[in-house]
Amino acid sequence: MMNTAAVQVSGLSVRRGRVRVFDGIGLTIRRGQITGLLGPSGCGKTTLLRSIVGVQRISAGEITVLDEPAGSPGLRHRVAYGTQGSAVYGDLTVRQNLAYVAAILKAPRSEVDRVLAEVDLFSHADRRADALSGGQATRVSLAMALIGAPELVVLDEPTVGLDPVLRAELWTLFHTLSEGGVTLLISSHVMDEALRCDRLLLLRDGRVIADTTPQRLLADTGVTDPEAAFLALIDRDADVDRARSRRSRREANG
Repeated sequence: MMNTAAVQVSGLSVRRGRVRVFDGIGLTIRRGQITGLLGPSGCGKTTLLRSIVGVQRISAGEITVLDEPAGSPGLRHRVAYGTQGSAVYGDLTVRQNLAYVAAILKAPRSEVDRVLAEVDLFSHADRRADALSGGQATRVSLAMALIGAPELVVLDEPTVGLDPVLRAELWTLFHTLSEGGVTLLISSHVMDEALRCDRLLLLRDGRVIADTTPQRLLADTGVTDPEAAFLALIDRDADVDRARSRRSRREANG
């Protein structure tokens, strides 16, 4: 039976110099869903994504991606990673950008047209990337990540800086991909995007403070606004930290 987990993280520890980013966290990303990785800037979202795609040096722990160790050569055609901001070559046309990626992956030429249609970029295929708007460039970056029909797409804040209309268009595309069987892991610090996900992982200070669904998040916090719900979870987590600190002080004082 196929494992229902696209990603399994166990005991992950990551340090950058003297800074401890993670200290033994664990989590699961389910196949065929859109999982939102949310949290404030500096909470570890990018480090976690880099660890999952195998480009981050880790101190300890295990990460299994599509039943293989993270970073394995066999995952190169099965996992796509979109970094923050657009990652396009400005002096190439949209089609040339996609053809370049297809050549690297040794994907068939038909992939270029397939992806152009999927992200609705046919009308811009012969325009240079440096002549595109910010939203169009972001769409090209996503198209480049989709070459080769990956099973898992990892996107680091793909909607940052986009207006609400473009953000809504991208999320429509994400849901179309998910309905086609693709697993998506999408990081964001925009809390209203939480409601567009199937599942949520909320990070704070390098810890997973909630593994939930949008509906459960709102129900557990008793609010209707996702940002207010996240702030409520942060306050709850901070209360636990303060209680733990008081208990430690009492034990230290005998």
